[in-house]
Amino acid sequence: MTEFFHAALGFPTAIFTFLLVAVVAYWLAVIVGLFDLDHDAPWLGFGGVPAGIAISLLVAVAWLLTLIGSQVLPDAALAAAPLAAAAGAWLVTRALLVPLRRAFPDGGRHSRGDLVGRPCVIRTGAVTPDFGQAEVASEDGSTAVVQVRTTGGDRLARGDKALIFEYDKDGEFFWVMPYESEI
Repeated sequence: MTEFFHAALGFPTAIFTFLLVAVVAYWLAVIVGLFDLDHDAPWLGFGGVPAGIAISLLVAVAWLLTLIGSQVLPDAALAAAPLAAAAGAWLVTRALLVPLRRAFPDGGRHSRGDLVGRPCVIRTGAVTPDFGQAEVASEDGSTAVVQVRTTGGDRLARGDKALIFEYDKDGEFFWVMPYESEI
């Protein structure tokens, strides 16, 4: 076992060992809930999956290739091992991400801001500055009933058409105004 630690902490593997420790710390933070997996990684051909997954695979594969290289390469070639491992890891990671992209379809993440600018139909008896609900359809055709409010002078009734013009993050509702159009 000490031979493994010597190889993992010796040159050239140590370069990627420290990065691998950072990746493990990142995943612990994700598990605890400090970070989310919501940022895409379009750079270097890693698009379609969260950046945390792409970087983790890249570092893990580079570490493994460097560890193997440190055991099979002659001492004279060890200086080139990190660069060769990084290039090989990039190729392997790109290949591994192809099937993973199916697990992260494009447009799968929606936010409330996506509904701003969309028409809706009032579903409660009335919408006032303090109360109301409306049904809104998103671009993919799915519908949702959302909390809506009007400004002081506007009063909307069940079945009226309205336009969502803003989202209030603090109150977690949408501001709407009367809208004359076919929905």
